[in-house]
Amino acid sequence: RHFKILEFHVNPSGMICSRKRPSEGNYEKEKDVCIQLFDLWSEADQVEFVEHLISRMCHYQHGHINSYLKPMLQRDFITALPAQGLDHIAENILSFLDARSLCSAELVCKEWQRVISEGMLWKKLIERMVRTDPLWKGLSERHQEKYLFKNRTTEVPPNSYYRSLYPKIIQDIETIEANWRCGRHNLQRIQCRSENSKGVYCLQYDDEKIISGLRDNSIKIWDKQTLECLKILTGHTGSVLCLQYDERVIVTGSSDSTVRVWDVNSGEVLNTLIHHNEAVLHLRFCNGLMVTCSKDRSIAVWDMASPTDISLRRVLVGHRAAVNVVDFDDKYIVSASGDRTIKVWSTSTCEFVRTLNGHKRGIACLQYRDRLVVSGSSDNTIRLWDIECGACLRVLEGHEELVRCIRFDNKRIVSGAYDGKIKVWDLQAALDPRAPASTLCLRTLVEHSGRVFRLQFDEFQIISSSHDDTILIWDFLNVSTNGQTEGRSPSRTYTYISR
Repeated sequence: RHFKILEFHVNPSGMICSRKRPSEGNYEKEKDVCIQLFDLWSEADQVEFVEHLISRMCHYQHGHINSYLKPMLQRDFITALPAQGLDHIAENILSFLDARSLCSAELVCKEWQRVISEGMLWKKLIERMVRTDPLWKGLSERHQEKYLFKNRTTEVPPNSYYRSLYPKIIQDIETIEANWRCGRHNLQRIQCRSENSKGVYCLQYDDEKIISGLRDNSIKIWDKQTLECLKILTGHTGSVLCLQYDERVIVTGSSDSTVRVWDVNSGEVLNTLIHHNEAVLHLRFCNGLMVTCSKDRSIAVWDMASPTDISLRRVLVGHRAAVNVVDFDDKYIVSASGDRTIKVWSTSTCEFVRTLNGHKRGIACLQYRDRLVVSGSSDNTIRLWDIECGACLRVLEGHEELVRCIRFDNKRIVSGAYDGKIKVWDLQAALDPRAPASTLCLRTLVEHSGRVFRLQFDEFQIISSSHDDTILIWDFLNVSTNGQTEGRSPSRTYTYISR
């Protein structure tokens, strides 16, 4: 039997229709009989019969059939779902789009635009970015977006507000990145002078406050907005060399060999730990565990059940000189010493794991996160290490004196040295062995007149302290562009004089 070939054309409405060619023989009568029989069969039988027909056709006929079926199989599910009372499913599907795709989706038709608008999908996109990116989180807070992550109420701005907010945040991000690359910043300076003070050894900050440890044995707490001194904590009989705080306590280590625990709100001393024989050079605490290290060459691991219930778990011995810095997570404790080595210990068992060798002189600072360790040394270099295999991944050169402090995030390494300089490095480039060494240092910041002792940074700022008795706030977000020289901005200075 021969089957009739149909040709198809597109009519003005866009539908594909068959165009009959002159029939041959008794085609019309036989076709009607076939259709009548076809209509009597079950759906399963109809499908089987059509499969048999298609299998007997040639490739040219398959192409025509495919063109005929294609528009029949297409469904605008975004439009169809709301018609069935399933708006929430359409909104959920479109909520996975990125900004470029969401813009395109708005142009498909009015119904798609309505789903996006009523579903507040631009607000949801911003919320998704805020949850996954710390830069977005910080910018949303600075835009005072109090309606993010809240259910729809009459107070929440419409979708159009968030649609216009998105490009503003993108512009802010591009501006901040350019400011970091070019060294453009606004500088604020806190003078911490008192009669016996000759340096600010350590600091930590949040959005409200800066807490600093000074050579004059005191801890000073500063208002981050006004830069005024809010409180002075006294009790140590030696310089405050290291500190860390959380929402409950400040823990400090001193050259008087003690560790003190203070109430972060009242400033009251809650506990004093007497264990080390010489100066406590560094400490870290997290999730009920604290690690301290000392000039006495030892590392102490403590269990912190509460601020007043802190017990010694283990003492780690192995370094042949002062242990200058420690860091840890759930897997490893990492320590660095004046003996030129970095040692890795198991957090759970406190057993020694391996030694990282490479620095030519003593190591002054270190940070550890995931598999990466970044260290700074008195050989004037910074080294990047893979903690699992012990390999040195990169050596960064540029500082002219001892590298005293180092921090890194996902994008940058920021280092401070005894040459008074702060350097900003490209972390991702440093991890790429193909990147030329000359491209790794993005910027050198020179404002301190003495050794840089400690720094901390986030996406918007660096806060550093120095032997020159100052704390500097380098702001890369709020930068004045009124004819300022690149890399330097006017500073405002606040001086605190103790009474």
